[in-house]
Amino acid sequence: MTYKNLVITPPKYTNNDGVKESQFYKGFSTVNDTTTVSLFDYELIRQDLINRFSTAKGERVMNPEFGTIIWHVIYDPLTDQLREEIKEDLVGIVSSDPRITPVKLELVDKDYGILVEITLAIVSTNQIETMSVTFDRQLGLIAQ
Repeated sequence: MTYKNLVITPPKYTNNDGVKESQFYKGFSTVNDTTTVSLFDYELIRQDLINRFSTAKGERVMNPEFGTIIWHVIYDPLTDQLREEIKEDLVGIVSSDPRITPVKLELVDKDYGILVEITLAIVSTNQIETMSVTFDRQLGLIAQ
C-alpha cells in the first residue's frame, strides 16, 4: 500500500517587535463593485466598527438597533447627560462585538463635530489598538 506525502503548512505569522501574532480573525471588505480586499484581525474589526459608526441608529432596514445615536444628536450641545448617552451607545456597540473589549473611551467636543478615541483589546490576541473617529457635521465620518 502506498501513501501520498502529506504537507502541512503552519499558520501565517507577522513579526511585530518580536511578538508572533497569527491572523486570528479573517474576513473581507468590498471596496467597490470590482475590488474585494482581504482583512485580518484589527483591520477587519476596525472596518466593522466603521460600518456601525457610519450608520445612524434606525436607518438600517430590518435592523433598527444597528448604528449609533451620534448622527441624531451631532448638532445638539454636548451636555454631561448627552455625553453619557453617547458613551453608553459607543460602549454598547463595541461590547456587542465578541472579538474586542473596550479598554478606554474618550469623547471630545470639537467645533466641527465630535472626536472619539477608543482603545480596544482584541480577544485571543495580544493586540491593543486605539481608533480615532471623527463624526463631522459636514464631512461625515472620518476614521484615522
